[in-house]
Amino acid sequence: MSESGNLDNPVEAKISEKDVSSAVAVAGHPLHAMSVHFPIALVIATLGADVFYWWSADPFWLRAGLWSAGFAFATGVGAGLVGTVELLLVPGIRSRVASWAHAVAAMMLLSVAGLNWGLRLHMPDAVLPHGLLLSLLAAGLTGLAGWHGGKLIFHHGIGLMVTPRG
Repeated sequence: MSESGNLDNPVEAKISEKDVSSAVAVAGHPLHAMSVHFPIALVIATLGADVFYWWSADPFWLRAGLWSAGFAFATGVGAGLVGTVELLLVPGIRSRVASWAHAVAAMMLLSVAGLNWGLRLHMPDAVLPHGLLLSLLAAGLTGLAGWHGGKLIFHHGIGLMVTPRG
């Protein structure tokens, strides 16, 4: 698949010739696509815990936010490592601008998620307002990285293994 579907452009035609199948897969299923759901869900759960803490002042939500922020960061690092391997090993992924935009947005998200977790570890009282603001920023970056990741799959066919019907 090409960037815009115009194979009359020699640059787009050259890019569309490159392999885009996953280099890190189990039984044909790309690990990066399977692993990103966990950090996405946990980033949103951290935001939810912060909102509930703001609303209720129940210390349970501080603990829930600490754990969800920590696991969001840890699972995000795992998904990011697999995604980085894909980016570096597969020429058809590496040659697309959307791949690099997705990578940059994801690295910004990981940085914010790590900061959010570190803040909760060392200054639990700073969750309001700083943790809540970091959670909002992380949720926005999740949307941005996810949009670019979806564009790679649905517009460029990255990581798809299409077999002929028969």
